[in-house]
Amino acid sequence: MSKISVMTVFGTRPEAIKMAPLALELARRPEFEARCCVTAQHREMLDSVLDIFQITPDYDLDIMEPRQTLSTITSKCLTGMDGVLEQAKPDLVLVHGDTSTTFAGALAAFYHKIPVGHVEAGLRTYDKWSPYPEEINRKLVGAIADLHFCPTAANRNNLARENIQEGVFITGNTVIDALQTTVVKDFSFSEKVLNDLDYAMRKVLLVTCHRRENYGTPMANIMTALRRVADTFPETELVYPVHLSPVVQEAAHKYLDGHPRIHLIPPLDVREMHNLMARCHLVMTDSGGLQEEAPALGKPVLVLRRETERPEAVAAGTVRLAGVEEETIFLMASQLLSDPLEYDKMAHAVNPYGDGRACRRIADAIAWHFGRRDAPPAEFTGECCRG
Repeated sequence: MSKISVMTVFGTRPEAIKMAPLALELARRPEFEARCCVTAQHREMLDSVLDIFQITPDYDLDIMEPRQTLSTITSKCLTGMDGVLEQAKPDLVLVHGDTSTTFAGALAAFYHKIPVGHVEAGLRTYDKWSPYPEEINRKLVGAIADLHFCPTAANRNNLARENIQEGVFITGNTVIDALQTTVVKDFSFSEKVLNDLDYAMRKVLLVTCHRRENYGTPMANIMTALRRVADTFPETELVYPVHLSPVVQEAAHKYLDGHPRIHLIPPLDVREMHNLMARCHLVMTDSGGLQEEAPALGKPVLVLRRETERPEAVAAGTVRLAGVEEETIFLMASQLLSDPLEYDKMAHAVNPYGDGRACRRIADAIAWHFGRRDAPPAEFTGECCRG
């Protein structure tokens, strides 16, 4: 019996972190011919993940260019995928999440009449401008995809409201699978300041802020609140791996430079980020992935956005929505830094996003879809991973 040819397509660091363990799971199974195509929408940050997981892409579109726009990313991905799909002719194309690479990869596969599997399907804010452009990307991919791998039951319910009910599987999130291989006890960081921090005696706050919808006034508010937190709580150390975006770099240095306990450092690779997260006290972020990763490590998360497409974490108590107003961010951070009971309530809540077996479920679901298994995999219940 011929192997099932499956091509994973991704282009950014967050996609790579979540798709790498799945690509490896497919590659180790004899029923699959696993291939990998990267667009390199984020070149440098993508390469670090590929190196860590020891993945060599079969195809590399290498599309990144200075100050690229959403239009150039999408068009270069779409045209680049034409040649790849014409040559490889996979049985299934897997895309992840909600980036421009995700949308273009799914659309290219559709144009070639190749089935599409959507990993991390069904996330919604129901505001097409936030997150931008991710909310529309994932809705468009949902309309194209044949197989939908949802992290949670709530994600499946979102798809059902859009009349998407066939080919839907609840798998957990693959990022929890990734954490199992990246976090180690005796880890040495490449940045000296991270090795020098006293994680036992100091309250280390891990910060990320980079989303397009936070550009301008929201980002200024966030940065001002962060500096105020550092000024008010002398026991804190803020560590901010600053995104390579020129807009983010400018804002971070404008508002946060010169403070002795605010450490602006270059972006970290996935292994360093996960190990820093495991050692920190609190995460403040506008990232999507960190809302899933941090609770698995027992770390409370304040989300620096107006809404989140991950309401399960809010309901579970592992995440709180802090918004983008200075006073609210400051007050919510202050509460977690000064009230041990509130902190412990979040740190010990149940993480609804995974048990480390999402990749196995996805591979089993694909095998079942192509007639290589007698039954679909058992669904992830969201009741097994405690911080």
